[in-house]
Amino acid sequence: MARLSLPATASKRCRLVLRRSIWDYLALHRMGIAMDLKLAGRVVLITGASRGIGLATAASFAAEGCHLVLSARSASDLDDAKAGLGTAASVTTVVADVTEPAQAEALVAEAVRAHGGIDILVNNVGGGGGGRRIADSTDDEWRRTLDLNVIQTLRMMRLAAPHMAGRAGAAVVNIASISGWTPQLASSGQYGAAKAVLIFNTEIWALDLNSQGIRVNTVSPGSILIEGNGWDRYRQTEPEGYATYVEQGFPMGRLGTGEEVADVVVFLASPRAHWINGRNVPVDGLEQPFPAPGRKPW
Repeated sequence: MARLSLPATASKRCRLVLRRSIWDYLALHRMGIAMDLKLAGRVVLITGASRGIGLATAASFAAEGCHLVLSARSASDLDDAKAGLGTAASVTTVVADVTEPAQAEALVAEAVRAHGGIDILVNNVGGGGGGRRIADSTDDEWRRTLDLNVIQTLRMMRLAAPHMAGRAGAAVVNIASISGWTPQLASSGQYGAAKAVLIFNTEIWALDLNSQGIRVNTVSPGSILIEGNGWDRYRQTEPEGYATYVEQGFPMGRLGTGEEVADVVVFLASPRAHWINGRNVPVDGLEQPFPAPGRKPW
């Protein structure tokens, strides 16, 4: 394998690593030498952070040495999340329902009070519900789903942006879903439509906030297996149906993990990804539509 020619100004460690072959580099990686994402000391505000993808994302940012501001509606869940992250992590918890404007405003104010500003915003709150068919869904269900997924995301960006503007490496990552472009995988029309709005507006919002030095990207997870979530309950209550669904819908042979989504979120938010802006990144393991009745955790 050809070796690289490096400038004389390259650091000794950089020259050592880059002069090795790909296989040598992978050997170093297995020994624990990882890419520096240049995130140490950054202030990260994560909504919906007490469990699932939000908590996995918090753990990944904590491992990078970030200061975390974690928000959720349950104080006890936030306490458990903070305890699970360990005493070495810098964690501030704020109980807030971000669908309530006053609580969202108070959350941002507390993050700024605690740390003087915000470098990274991860909008992880979302969800769906209500009838799947036209005749079964109501106006209020559509409004609630759009509020839960879209309106509060827009509100959080509007509130946080003044405290992110001009800070080096400022970034927003919104969590959408592959349901936003694959109707067969959407738990409901209103949920899929709400996630589609987030994806569609990613470039619009990125162009809007670009003048303030804030990047905006979206991550769209596929089906993720996390202890206690809908897929986990489905696996336990209907193991045969779950196994068939995995076989038919997942070429890689399994569902994803929260950590796999978190890794992408953290990378996109880091200065290492500074040339990625206004884009949606699927994290779905090549998941394929398999809309067999009774084989989804609806």
